Amino acid sequence: MSSTLIVSHPCFVNHLTPPGHPERPDRMRVVERILEHERFAPLARELAPEVAMEDVLRVHPEDYVRALEEVAPTDGMVRLDADTTMSAGTWEALLRGAGAATLAVDEVMTGKAPNAFVAARPPGHHAERATAMGFCFFNNAAIAARRAQAVHGAERVAIVDWDVHHGNGTQDVFWADKSVMYCSTHEMPLYPGTGAADERGEHDTIVNVPLHAGDGGAEFREAFEIAVLPRLAAFRPDLIIISAGFDAHLRDPLANLNLTEADFGWATAKLMDLADRSARGRIVSLMEGGYDLEGLSRSVAAHVMTLMRGA
Repeated sequence: MSSTLIVSHPCFVNHLTPPGHPERPDRMRVVERILEHERFAPLARELAPEVAMEDVLRVHPEDYVRALEEVAPTDGMVRLDADTTMSAGTWEALLRGAGAATLAVDEVMTGKAPNAFVAARPPGHHAERATAMGFCFFNNAAIAARRAQAVHGAERVAIVDWDVHHGNGTQDVFWADKSVMYCSTHEMPLYPGTGAADERGEHDTIVNVPLHAGDGGAEFREAFEIAVLPRLAAFRPDLIIISAGFDAHLRDPLANLNLTEADFGWATAKLMDLADRSARGRIVSLMEGGYDLEGLSRSVAAHVMTLMRGA
């Protein structure tokens, strides 16, 4: 069996944000550094290509995509909202971030890789169909899911989002789609304010499990065991996509959950077990949030080490 695939690109450090912004290039640098450790030597590695525009347009309207391209600066920065900024390097990072997601899907769905982790920024799960927000522009998880369906014939795709912030964008895209299940654990109340348990979608394929400030590994694992894993098992996805945000880590400055890297490793293993039963082990994980550099580095290491054990 081939090894876990990492897809990344040097351009992801060129998406610049204002001084003091939590979603900063150093996030990529610490992830790159930890994945250079000798324990990760067996990983397969590929450079992210630029996405085919048809993949983006399965999720985002063309006028939205064109408007983003037109506003992207050639120097300096352009602020789209209080949190979301484009620099001269942002457009390439967006194209290659989505391209990394689609390449990972291709490699996993064709059996060339057993599973994959996309190390990219900016994140994507707050991006709605036609709205950039919360540091996000293209919804890479949604783009990946649509690629798996359109190109590889996946009938059912599950997206599991353990970022501490609710993935309002992913929920928006798949609210009325019975072929995609979206499951999210997240802190409430917290940005962006969505993700209540009664938000279930038109076909009961949205599974929101809010956690409370101060909750830690015990509450997170209970949420997975009681609310997330049984729903996923019944859904029987052909592919599991993870929106792997690591800002629920106890060190993270943007929220108030108390997870450790061991919790992310545990959740990864649980999803791998489920993928083995219905999806031939196929998992594509996409990096989302995580703003304490040490917490992010440790969590990515635990996550990827667990993926490798199943490869």
